[in-house]
Amino acid sequence: MALARALAVGLVGLEGHLVQVEADISGGLPAFVLVGLPDASLSEARDRVRAATANSGHRLPLQRLTVNLSPATLPKSGSSFDLAVAVAALTAAGVLPAEASAGAVHLGELGLDGSVRAVDGVLPAVLAAARAGVRTVVVPAATAQEAALVPGVRVRGVHRLAELVADYRGEAPPEPADDPTALLAPPAAPALAEAAAPDLADVVGQAEARFALEVAAAGAHHLLLNGPPGAGKTMLAARLPGLLPDLDEEAALEVTAVHSVAGTLRARTGAGALITRPPYEDPHHTASVASVVGGGTGIPRPGAASRAHHGVLFLDEAPEFESRVLEALRQPLEHGELVLHRARGAARYPARFQLVLAANPCPCGRAVGRALECTCTPNARRRYAAKLSGPLLDRVDVRVEVRAVTRAEVADAVPGESTAVVAARVRAARTLAGERLRPHGARCNGELRGPLLRGPLRLPPAVTADLDRALERGALTLRGVDRVLRVAWTVADLRGAPAPDRDDVGRALALRGLPGGPAGAAA
Repeated sequence: MALARALAVGLVGLEGHLVQVEADISGGLPAFVLVGLPDASLSEARDRVRAATANSGHRLPLQRLTVNLSPATLPKSGSSFDLAVAVAALTAAGVLPAEASAGAVHLGELGLDGSVRAVDGVLPAVLAAARAGVRTVVVPAATAQEAALVPGVRVRGVHRLAELVADYRGEAPPEPADDPTALLAPPAAPALAEAAAPDLADVVGQAEARFALEVAAAGAHHLLLNGPPGAGKTMLAARLPGLLPDLDEEAALEVTAVHSVAGTLRARTGAGALITRPPYEDPHHTASVASVVGGGTGIPRPGAASRAHHGVLFLDEAPEFESRVLEALRQPLEHGELVLHRARGAARYPARFQLVLAANPCPCGRAVGRALECTCTPNARRRYAAKLSGPLLDRVDVRVEVRAVTRAEVADAVPGESTAVVAARVRAARTLAGERLRPHGARCNGELRGPLLRGPLRLPPAVTADLDRALERGALTLRGVDRVLRVAWTVADLRGAPAPDRDDVGRALALRGLPGGPAGAAA
């Protein structure tokens, strides 16, 4: 047989495209030509496939072998095409019957010894194959559990190419061979979902900050924690994921797919299982734009912002981050996704995360109270505060001052509520909000848009009087008004009320760092 076909999947971001791998053997000098817009790592498949087939006992004929990856206009990258290229080439050479592999998608990297090795992005690739109507996928055995997360698809996990060839030829499977890379592979990391989350009861005092954290969790609001070093900002941020409810099936698949493409899935779950808890990402303040929002050469890879999808992105010492990094977060904060453009194409990644910023009052961190111990110049303080721009802060719903705990508070400290107790209230508030917002296509108050707040969810003028007054005097932008209303709805949900009252709006204004309530508005 001179012409044969096999199926693979090409990923651009999280979007998968079915790729037909065509192999043709013709006369002429021996050559292996790979066309169809492959990148450098995919072009090297020629040598991997030729060596893997030979070491599996089926040497390719010494003729011209042309492999085309169709559609040819779609950029293709990575080593996941190796297995499909090998199957198409062996079918063209007459080693495999054409009907044996028809209709099946093949994913996997080949070692020179014929072993089939794990690749990134198996879950979104299998999801794309299922949407295209494919019902059988062949993947590396190490990623079979990940592929099996997609319902309605028959998954075949293989360790070696020779094993797959014997199956397609109807022969007895070969004796299992030792994997020479097994001794070099690190042990699978324990699942992060099983690790005990830090308890909110460990935080001493900080009643205001604890309430702000609860509100942020209940409504999926962005949060700014501002205070001196050692006040507990990082402790509070680390306890936010424990307050969030488990991911539903749709969100869990999205999060797992992102981590599959990023190559961090097995490190999180140990075996490529579904991620059911909200992720938590805390990049160091020296992180680059590419590492936070995604990037790289060729097809860009997801960064910390996408890996935190449906979870928490915590930027400790936020003013120390590069301004370019902070400003790059404005797009996902507004739209819930990142679109990364490169010369070889654009990749779209979801990035609907909760942003938590922690900042000191000044570079030395001691500009609290009367700031008598602060050693910073006024210009240094202004430059430090200006690192968090107005447009970025305007997108942060909740802003709270985290004050240093006094000795008296430590001596008289009463254990605060545990994570389990607060998380129960958060779940109840989210359930209430979900029932109210489901007809409008939203799941939590943090997703509410202005037209909805000024339309079906419009509050009476008597309730929003203080908010209207803040808008008139320029203390709030219109976007800021929408953010305050979102928080007011969350405060009402936490106390089980059907709608916010004036006190709820006042509390929301206070959580934004503005005076709230009748007295505050009059002042």
